[in-house]
Amino acid sequence: MSSLLLKNGNPEEKKNKALDFCRKFLERNRYKKYVMGRNVYSENVISKLNIDGVIDDFTTEKLFQGCPILKTKDLSKNALVINAVGGKTLTASSALNKLDIQNLDYFSFRKYSGIDLPSVIFNKGFCKEFKKHEREYHWIYEKLEDDESKIIFKKLVSFRYDNDIEHLKGFESREKEQYFEELLKLNKANETYIDVGGYDGFNVKQFVDRCPDYQGIYVLEPDRDNYKVCCQNLKYFRDVSILNKGLSDEKAKLRFTQQGSGSAVSSSGEIVIEVDRLDDILDGSVKPTFIKMDIEGAEMAAIEGSKRIIFECHPRLAICVYHKPGDFWRLPEAILKIRSDYRIYLRHYTETIYETVMFFMPSS
Repeated sequence: MSSLLLKNGNPEEKKNKALDFCRKFLERNRYKKYVMGRNVYSENVISKLNIDGVIDDFTTEKLFQGCPILKTKDLSKNALVINAVGGKTLTASSALNKLDIQNLDYFSFRKYSGIDLPSVIFNKGFCKEFKKHEREYHWIYEKLEDDESKIIFKKLVSFRYDNDIEHLKGFESREKEQYFEELLKLNKANETYIDVGGYDGFNVKQFVDRCPDYQGIYVLEPDRDNYKVCCQNLKYFRDVSILNKGLSDEKAKLRFTQQGSGSAVSSSGEIVIEVDRLDDILDGSVKPTFIKMDIEGAEMAAIEGSKRIIFECHPRLAICVYHKPGDFWRLPEAILKIRSDYRIYLRHYTETIYETVMFFMPSS
């Protein structure tokens, strides 16, 4: 077993408990059966099984996929609940356990039920990828600058490998802190920020709070609806340029699916967007000091299109590395080929695999 993969205690006991839950859940008419959360995971459970209801404590809606929506407090003691909550899986599990409600996380249910359900989002094929490139995973692990980064790395790699949520213990949902760690050592004055994947402008506001006397801000947001919201939210800020385009390694027009914060390039997309190289968008007079990228799996192409900027300006970088298996090592490899003088940190912002950010700090 790889030294990067964590072990959890009593694997057979956990497996037997999961199998017992699955057996009960698949029995007819004996138990009330529910799925917790409203997302692609719960949609697929509902499409495959007879479900009595969906648990969601944070909505006023009454139905989801034809199933009644209930609150946690409405559950009876003989209920069985598949915990399919996306961002706060551990919190949901804890709440159900406190009420003594039998529950199993979606990932274990998929593993042991025998039902054909989708794998973890952003993680398809990870086991094969890890086995093929274990040397590269060890390489980037050794490159990580601090113990916190290394602990996070092992936890996430282990969960991606075996889908055991025990590996995720200790993580919290803290998206509001994302991208702006103290390790960046941002200055109050003279910073130039590039927000690649600006969404609604929230992160620009976070930047301005920390760097009120900034030099300039450039926002790239290809989704037309997000772009309009972003323009509205940032209209009173000075020296902000907002562009309705995305980043890539060439100037092109691509098909794009609009899904709010999850909007992404897709061959089946319903609209067409413009993309371009950051090296061509910014002229030589703009000297970025901090670049953030969260663009739903298009980070590699964006890095390739930003080689001049990264080489000449040596900015701090905050790059999302959770969208594709292999991003943990492929993205830093690409950046270090441009400039090898970066110190690398890893931080994580949810209770599942979403929102993992790799930070690159200039070492000189």
